Amino acid sequence: MPQKLHRLIPRQDDKVSETTKKSPAAGFSGLGIAPNLMDAIARLKFSEPTPIQKRSIPIGIEGKDVIAIAQTGTGKTLAFGVPMIQRLAQIKGRGLIILPTRELAIQVDEALQSVGRHLGLRTAVLIGGTPLGPQRYALEKKPRVIIATPGRLIDFVEQRLINLSDIEILVLDEADRMLDMGFAPQINKILSLLPKSRQTMLFSATMPKEIVVIAQRHMELPVQVEIARPGTAADKVTQEVFFVDRGAKSRLLEVLLQQYPGPVLTFTRTKHAAKNLTRQVKAMGHNAAEIHSNRSLGQRRDALEGFKSGKYRVLIATDIAARGIDVSGIELVINYDLPSNSEDYVHRIGRTARAGLAGRAISFATFDQRGEVRRIEQLIRTALPVLQLPQLPPERPRLRPEPSSDYGDRPAYPRPRRQDSSRSSEQPRYQRPRRNEPSRSPRPRRPEAPQGSEQTHQHPQRPAAQQPERERTFGRKAPRRTGRR
Repeated sequence: MPQKLHRLIPRQDDKVSETTKKSPAAGFSGLGIAPNLMDAIARLKFSEPTPIQKRSIPIGIEGKDVIAIAQTGTGKTLAFGVPMIQRLAQIKGRGLIILPTRELAIQVDEALQSVGRHLGLRTAVLIGGTPLGPQRYALEKKPRVIIATPGRLIDFVEQRLINLSDIEILVLDEADRMLDMGFAPQINKILSLLPKSRQTMLFSATMPKEIVVIAQRHMELPVQVEIARPGTAADKVTQEVFFVDRGAKSRLLEVLLQQYPGPVLTFTRTKHAAKNLTRQVKAMGHNAAEIHSNRSLGQRRDALEGFKSGKYRVLIATDIAARGIDVSGIELVINYDLPSNSEDYVHRIGRTARAGLAGRAISFATFDQRGEVRRIEQLIRTALPVLQLPQLPPERPRLRPEPSSDYGDRPAYPRPRRQDSSRSSEQPRYQRPRRNEPSRSPRPRRPEAPQGSEQTHQHPQRPAAQQPERERTFGRKAPRRTGRR
């Protein structure tokens, strides 16, 4: 009996076509990204591009100038990083990224390395607060991308350690913050050293007049991409405000730290206030760290990495570091002091509700700061709900002021002298006599002359025969020598 031949016919529900398989980075298809970069994006598990990435990447890949206005935490690093890496693989020359702070420069370098490491991308980070030796060594390796802050880049240019004549792509990230920090002269000097035929991409959260001037002078028909109106806060941030006395702010902060158990980012206006508040939060029993311009780069990185890993639950920072903090999962942002500039309020609360997550921002305002609160509401076009003060705990004893030191964690006061236990505290310490100092024997008293006797003054240790004869001048002074003839 012949055997039946069974045909292996797949069932209808087992048919899986290649078109139905969705790659991890399928949302980035159609933007003109090269296949090797698509693989790198897929390894990072990015599935959908953000609005700023979707609109900026195709324009940047075409080589056009871009002015992009978007909120903080919307993925602007990949928006200019992907076009830069792809275009540098097609043309000669190098790319230059200028940023305002050290932390932001380090984070941008890490993001670019995560995408271009498998493609052999070399970068060099030029920032202050670190030795020049490793940075010079990184430049000697001929990197394709240079990430720098304006001040340190000018230092390298003045020392003739770097040549900017081969820069083909320029990126100004957080341009509005750099102008607020007073970097306009350095930026104009850097732009004058770059070749005129280059691609310039400018990314900012706001659109001040200075950026318009830079675009008119140094950019060629830029394409403006505006995802959100300048001053727009993140969508998923719940914003609230407390009106409280200045002396009760720390007690209100203690209540909020007990109410919200997650990571808390607190902003102060000055670095001195950040240092004092850090000591107060530690006295409350919370692990806290500070980050401001007085801290060294190593201390700032340790505070930021400790905040990411959970070593520190509370991070207290100033506005100068507000845009260098890219930490996902921050539950609460507290404006312990209102910012001096209303636009900084948007960047502060942008540290929470990142990557599509929800967050909360609470501000502390004194009763004489109603005008500042009103200006913030006009900027964000939203009325801030005023919360009622909860029952505050009793005031803690005032901490002893800590001496200021410019040497990191080293004590400012000299170390106390080590006491010798073998010597009694009542016994006087032996002091070595100075050079040419007579022995400390009791000085003999001059004998008193009897009344009515004419006794000349004699030296107590010299006989009268050896007394030197003094010329009597009768009150006249000796002639003064002037040196003239």
